[in-house]
Amino acid sequence: MAVPTFASLSLDAALMSAVKELGFARPTPIQLDSIPPARDGRDVLACAQTGSGKTAAFLLPILHRMLAGKQGATRALIVVPTRELALQVLETAQALTVHTPLTSAAIYGGVGMGPQEHAFRTKADLMVATPGRLLDHMTKPYASLAGVQHLVLDEADRMLDMGFLPDIKRILSHLPAKKQVLLFSATMPDAIVRLSKELLKDAAQINLERKSAPASGITQALYPVSQDLKPMLFVKLLERGDMKEALVFTRTKHRANRLFELLEKHGVKAARIHGNRSQAARVAALDGFKNGSIRVLVATDVAARGIDVADLGHVVNFDVPAQPEDYIHRVGRTGRAEATGDAFTFVAPEEEADVRAIEKAVGRRLPRVTLPDFDYTAKTAQQFEVPIADRIKEIRARKAADRQRSAEKAARKSGQPMPAPRGGGTGAGTSAAAAPRRSAASGRPTPTEGVGSRPAADGAAPGRRRRGGGGGRSGGGGGGGGSPYRE
Repeated sequence: MAVPTFASLSLDAALMSAVKELGFARPTPIQLDSIPPARDGRDVLACAQTGSGKTAAFLLPILHRMLAGKQGATRALIVVPTRELALQVLETAQALTVHTPLTSAAIYGGVGMGPQEHAFRTKADLMVATPGRLLDHMTKPYASLAGVQHLVLDEADRMLDMGFLPDIKRILSHLPAKKQVLLFSATMPDAIVRLSKELLKDAAQINLERKSAPASGITQALYPVSQDLKPMLFVKLLERGDMKEALVFTRTKHRANRLFELLEKHGVKAARIHGNRSQAARVAALDGFKNGSIRVLVATDVAARGIDVADLGHVVNFDVPAQPEDYIHRVGRTGRAEATGDAFTFVAPEEEADVRAIEKAVGRRLPRVTLPDFDYTAKTAQQFEVPIADRIKEIRARKAADRQRSAEKAARKSGQPMPAPRGGGTGAGTSAAAAPRRSAASGRPTPTEGVGSRPAADGAAPGRRRRGGGGGRSGGGGGGGGSPYRE
């Protein structure tokens, strides 16, 4: 039987030249199944795991059809859950269209709206957008999606997990009724099935019966270890030299910061990505990791579906993810496009229940590994995770000092006597009762930490979090339907 090639997919010659230059040897299974029906104009509903080549699976047929049509309007819209994924899809789109007149742009939060407004005004052929920022633009007179002929919802299950369903429905109200729709999702929960029935007509259904699982090229292993020894176990693995580079996932932003600081103290070139980092810092961290100047990238789940690093050898779950789907997407950052990679997960005793759920999801027991030269009974001199009460106390003290400096500056300007120092535990500081509480051992939110008390969401633009109950933009799905995320 002949090995399938991209030539057999009957795509535009300019796209084929780009495919060859990118080094795509042969189509992946999801590309072979998705491209023909999408190229012919059919809707597509596909279950595709991360790292399977799905970005090209939806871009190539859309670009092929756009090259056969007329320019003059934004004709393709790709909606994604995170900024990192928006940039990744844009990068692929620009690489595939290098020999064509097609233009593309990314619309996402955390950066200025000016260049994005320019993309609307110049009618970029293809736009990749996160929901919140796209709707921000849609309130402006320059923004129009009336010419959209192709809509892609990528990582649809993740968007629904993040509460974007009301935003997606508002976006749909700005689009023409007649359009091609491609819906790609790593899992097919009931909410995705219902959404697909609303949006898709006579869709080609691909891999819907497939069980979500890590790619076959990923070697998975568990490292049982107590919470307080996780940092030193990771340093030990780095010192052994088996891990040239690693993408490391932590459960919280605080733990990401602490691990980053520890790595720097041990002379490891590291960077971090999470929701409290500016977009410029996130881009710089990812660029450094891709070009090899950064050895370890520490991230929260903001990166689980938006990082595409060629030949990434190792993914480390510093904390066991609470949901099996999150585990699959985290470890899917390695072993991409039929390559190989290793996925290590540090498991504290209190995380064993989450591991059992993961093993049930992947359909097998994962091997346990212990290092013969690591002291699992050692006592740590310093606590890795700072208790939330101590963090609140530090924040209050810092705010009190800032207020005191401001008051002294104002007094000097007015010639008044210097004000007496005020107590650091009162005033504008955050109250302990209002602060989100986390388990010092696992870093997990306690049951009292719901959406309403969530810190700035990973992947959301700082300071742009929407309140539950439809706050933020008007019409955001009242009664608690508003997304806590703000891309």
